[in-house]
Amino acid sequence: MNNPGGYDMLYNIITGINAFLWGWPFIIFIGIYFMYASRCFPIFHFCHIIRHTICSLWSSESKETFSKRKGTVSPIEAGCIAIGGAVGCTAIGGVATAVATGGPGAIFWMWVWAVLGMIIKCAETSLGCYYRYKNEKGEYFGGSVYFIADGIGKDMHFPTIAKYLALLFSFGFVAQFLGGSQVFTIAEILNRSFGFDMIIITLIYSAALFYIIFNGVPRIASFAVRVVPFMCVLFILFGLGVIVANIEQVPHAFHQIFTCAFSDTAPVGGFAGATIIQTINDGLARSINSNEAGQGSSPLIYGSADTVHPVRQGLWGSFDVFINTIVISTITALSVLVTGVWDSGQFGATLTIMAYNSVYGYPGVVLIGLVAVLFGLTTTTGWFTYYISIIQFVFKDYPHFRDRMTTLLKYLYPLPNIIIVSSIVLTGNGPDLFWTLVNITLVFPVGFNLLALFFLRNKFKDLLKDYKARYMRIGTVNPSFKIFRNTPPDK
Repeated sequence: MNNPGGYDMLYNIITGINAFLWGWPFIIFIGIYFMYASRCFPIFHFCHIIRHTICSLWSSESKETFSKRKGTVSPIEAGCIAIGGAVGCTAIGGVATAVATGGPGAIFWMWVWAVLGMIIKCAETSLGCYYRYKNEKGEYFGGSVYFIADGIGKDMHFPTIAKYLALLFSFGFVAQFLGGSQVFTIAEILNRSFGFDMIIITLIYSAALFYIIFNGVPRIASFAVRVVPFMCVLFILFGLGVIVANIEQVPHAFHQIFTCAFSDTAPVGGFAGATIIQTINDGLARSINSNEAGQGSSPLIYGSADTVHPVRQGLWGSFDVFINTIVISTITALSVLVTGVWDSGQFGATLTIMAYNSVYGYPGVVLIGLVAVLFGLTTTTGWFTYYISIIQFVFKDYPHFRDRMTTLLKYLYPLPNIIIVSSIVLTGNGPDLFWTLVNITLVFPVGFNLLALFFLRNKFKDLLKDYKARYMRIGTVNPSFKIFRNTPPDK
């Protein structure tokens, strides 16, 4: 039996906590600082980023991009896992929800964090690679917990601060394991599109997830390299088709985005209106949730890459923010704006389905269902590798117990999907409360990760300076500079 009064009280409490914790001045300040400290590296050297990431697949660098040794993943595999881990169902349901609740102006603030996030992700990826370590099996692991422990704890001689920061980050990060956000959106899409039972969908999805993760990172990497490029190209092409079909509405859509970004948005249609603070919060929250810049997640797999320089892998971090938010999430946002469905009173993936259905009819609905499944699987399997890296860190001195915990995680990993979806379906609560819970789980790892990045800002500046000297002919190479703290690259 539903309890509207109790639900409303719970919703008000959680949204209050969410509004308090998503303090946008801090995360914007960190982004602006790193952009200034790097001399706007992602903006002025954007062509360099593209040339040494996606374009490297067809250049003389392709051997370096695809190369790996036993115990590592190649730079392209790490990139595909990270992009797949970020280009999830948020690109379908979360971005549309941001427009429906925060108004068109939320997209402007989504872009703001994406631009700043390009340097943030470059920094956290570079530091994660620099402070990586090699276990007894020859496997590389890196990421936020590693640069917190060695960077703040050892290099800066603040072991107590490092200990608590690492523990708090790990706790907040692992708490997201309980989210189940991908399968909820997939189940919602397939239920709205084809009438499939959401719980049955969740069970089938969980079985597929278990199959992919059971053999660990090698199978996940193989899956990501095959699926991620295909799903991204598919979604971009069909999304552009929706926009082109409504090309006359594009100028008005951009006008709405920029005008609503700096003023309260009045109610219109089924849209209840939004204050400028709500618009900023929704845009930033969805941007971080879509590209994961500052969240400390992607560096956990980037740290396993067999790269020639930490910043070289950091370029992939910048690229995946660009493709995730500036390209894919923007296509979703423009689709719901130009088709006029954003103010229909609907939320989540339903808006994207309505937009595609208006242009492609039933085939568009099938397309969204297919893309949702692929987005969800690449994200959920990618995040499994992140949790493995956390386990490697926490139990690195206890290899036997570490391996047992890794095996246990394989069996437990699909369970939150089933619990979350079942509880929402059986209680009748809507997705608005669910997305608020997702936002709250993001707050803790983002806050602690950004704080750690600020502590280690000088180390990143040193790495960037060295990279520019070695690979961009900007400055003089210091031959005594140590590229990796613990594990020099094998020749």
